[in-house]
Amino acid sequence: MTKREGLDPSVLRAYDIRGVVGDTLTEDDMTAIGRAFASEMANRGAKTVAVGYDGRLTSPAMASALVAGLYQSGASVIQTGMGPSPMAYFASYKLGTDACLMVTGSHNPPDFNGLKMTLQGKAFYGDDILELGARVARQDYIDAEGDISEQEVFDAYVDRMLIDYEGTKELSVAWDPGNGAAGDVTKAVTARLPGRHVMINETIDGTFPAHHPDPTVESNLEQLKDLVAREKCDLGIAFDGDGDRIGVIDAQGRVLWGDQLLVLLARDVLADQPGAPILCDVKASRMFFEEIEKLGGKPVMWKVGHSHIKSKMVELNAPLAGEMSAHIFFKHRYYGYDDAMYAAIRLLSLLAKSDKSLAEYRDDLPQMVNTPEIRIDCADDRKFDVIDELVTQLRKDPDADFSDMDGVRVETEHGWWLLRASNTQPALVIRCESDTQDGLDHLKDIVRGTLKAHGLDPAAF
Repeated sequence: MTKREGLDPSVLRAYDIRGVVGDTLTEDDMTAIGRAFASEMANRGAKTVAVGYDGRLTSPAMASALVAGLYQSGASVIQTGMGPSPMAYFASYKLGTDACLMVTGSHNPPDFNGLKMTLQGKAFYGDDILELGARVARQDYIDAEGDISEQEVFDAYVDRMLIDYEGTKELSVAWDPGNGAAGDVTKAVTARLPGRHVMINETIDGTFPAHHPDPTVESNLEQLKDLVAREKCDLGIAFDGDGDRIGVIDAQGRVLWGDQLLVLLARDVLADQPGAPILCDVKASRMFFEEIEKLGGKPVMWKVGHSHIKSKMVELNAPLAGEMSAHIFFKHRYYGYDDAMYAAIRLLSLLAKSDKSLAEYRDDLPQMVNTPEIRIDCADDRKFDVIDELVTQLRKDPDADFSDMDGVRVETEHGWWLLRASNTQPALVIRCESDTQDGLDHLKDIVRGTLKAHGLDPAAF
């Protein structure tokens, strides 16, 4: 590979750093990122940083390269070892560090890796990441000797998961960590939970031999569905590659999506904090907003992206938030970051205290008719222009009912449709929802016409 100046621009994502190892992201890049991050820490009066890594084959070497860069620019590094991203976040809280860096490719294919970052209790994203890339390009580093130590946090993290488990009903639960970084945590937690627990793909394996480690894609839940049916379990729980996103199915093999999970999890939260704001992203169902109101909460729609959600939670002092991508954030009795195992514990607690099954809770929710999240190709230099053009057009219509906080979400008598620019791909994201199939078909026709009017091929939709 030809040596380039600075980082490949494609790795500087909206919420994190992510690229193909050895191609767009190298060990030398990770060392440079470490130097730049440590220099930015020093600029903000910060010194200590917890560093963890996931189960990908490249992660130990990438983490070592990162730590070398942090050390060379004066950071005090505490290495917390391999585990899920939430374990690294937990380590930062427990150890009181100024920052946290997690080497992870999240739910991407095995040849990817990257970095999730926090600094001084806040998500490090957006302009922060762009400036980090600019600092690398300038080689604007502090030269100072740091220090490196190691701290075991696995046992403390497992203990913390179990603190908030409550309920007396013994459940039968199927688990699929997807060969991801949450595998060892899943084994340790379930060994101490009441009830019966059966597991597949619990061995951490960075090649992800069983299936792609993304539980929000229903095809990746087929093994879990089979296990639930075969073992006659009450529910099944899956995790993504770095353990910050959850997938849930009921005893009938039906998926509960992010907004449905939020409604269920909000029950205990709102019983304790009536009237509290509960956040979800612009892709959420109308059902979410209506049901949170019924539970006595204040539903809040916000921008897609875990960094956006975390920041808005702090602003509103919200006890619970989530995304359709199944990042679930508990501030209620927890720390406010996305932790799939903790979300699982709170869900199991709800069920263990109740005389209703998860399937019955799902049946109680309004049944909407909607599309999955659909992506159509649209060049990076065009996708945001499409959204801007659409907003301009809608503003000329006095009867248009829409939000442009993150793309365009249009409310109609038939339901709603959403068109937004992906922050991570050269694509537009589409979602539609109605309470009838005829209504959904009508909305899809509107979206196809909209795409055509802006020079895009609606065939993929």
